[in-house]
Amino acid sequence: MVTSIDINKKQKLKSPILLVGLPGIGLVGKIAIDYVVNELKPKCKLFATLISDSFPPAVHSKNGILELICDEIYSYRYKNQDYLFLIGPVQPSLVTPSNSYLHYDFSETIAKFAKKMGVKKIYTFAGLNIGQDRLNKKPKVICVASDIKIKKDLQKLKIKDLVFEKDNSDTLISGVAGLLIGVAKYKFNISGCCFMGETNQKLVFGDSGSAKNVLAVISKLLPFKLDLNKINKEAKKIENSFSKITTKLKDLENKKDHPASYIR
Repeated sequence: MVTSIDINKKQKLKSPILLVGLPGIGLVGKIAIDYVVNELKPKCKLFATLISDSFPPAVHSKNGILELICDEIYSYRYKNQDYLFLIGPVQPSLVTPSNSYLHYDFSETIAKFAKKMGVKKIYTFAGLNIGQDRLNKKPKVICVASDIKIKKDLQKLKIKDLVFEKDNSDTLISGVAGLLIGVAKYKFNISGCCFMGETNQKLVFGDSGSAKNVLAVISKLLPFKLDLNKINKEAKKIENSFSKITTKLKDLENKKDHPASYIR
């Protein structure tokens, strides 16, 4: 089997765009695309199910019924244009380099599916680890494009907090967010971009603050309106917690600079 995609709903798509948000650093991409799928009205429709040998060797149990662990693709139509959203709880593990072929199979299967469905562009969303700097700075969204044309098209939009890699920079992007864009362009000539929200890899329960900025970018990329009120509230909570942590760290530094004096 390795990786397969089963189409649940036969539907002729019109110039679809595929957006991908699977678990990764800070869960940034997952939070962002999950949010879009949950907030869009009318509701998105389940279009296809993705299963893979690269997923954990386990099954999910709900109400005493077993289900295979899977990712899902949802469809949404807006003004004669279709959008596909790939979301789910898992992507191939990055623990060992020996399973790299699983990552290529996973990404190629998605890219081949995209080609078959007539997808015009692929946008992937993920997190970029900037370590402790995430505590005291507003996270930007870093964009890496598959080709110069799509890069220039995005630059013309002048999206706030969207940053492109500097000339002569050299970045390694691991996981489906980067690999899918590369495979889709190289093997199927589908252009795309990887958008990475700055975060901290220790935020294993998710970085809503970074996801909020990614969603702000998405709202400029797509024509339909997104209600960002819920994510704004979650983002405020995490930014407040960072502010408290930063204050405590400064207090500790001040205590080191001013050691206690003793009277003898």
